[in-house]
Amino acid sequence: MRNSRKGEYIQRGKIPDMISIEERPAEVESRSIAGHWEGDLIMGKDHKSAMGTIVERKTRSVLLVKLKNKDAASVRKAFENEVKTLPEQMKLSLTYDQGKEMTEHKLFTKNTNIKVYFCHPASPWERGTNENTNMLIRDYFPKGTDFNLVSKKEMKRVQNELNERIRKTLNWESPKAVFEKEILEQCK
Repeated sequence: MRNSRKGEYIQRGKIPDMISIEERPAEVESRSIAGHWEGDLIMGKDHKSAMGTIVERKTRSVLLVKLKNKDAASVRKAFENEVKTLPEQMKLSLTYDQGKEMTEHKLFTKNTNIKVYFCHPASPWERGTNENTNMLIRDYFPKGTDFNLVSKKEMKRVQNELNERIRKTLNWESPKAVFEKEILEQCK
């Protein structure tokens, strides 16, 4: 949008200093190395609450994140706290849509060492692993769920159930088992 008084262009709604998905290393797309994640929010009833989801691309391991609020600072802090529990070798990148809740991506990267890449606008297929996992999560938390009423304990129960569920795409192993194998393999 052009500000005619000053003769400059204003980019409303754009997240500053975004790194495009096009700049991700090839290993992310090929799923050859574990530690690359996709993130999103699942919106609650009347968009008044949300839950964060973070899914590892190769192993399909999921982290469900309890959120107090949907603002950028709250989401950054909650996501940071969640990924701090991960082994260092599993903290390589996070691919996200262009939601305003990831405006503090530079501080997230500084605090976690996880580089954040952004998808193109209105391109959910660029985070297909996350989108598919969100559909599985909706089996537990259908549309209209008020996430303010869902305890962290309940979210972690669902997270564990999803991570222990065998998947055809993982040669009939669970995300948890594949995740643990990847950690052992990377430690060799």
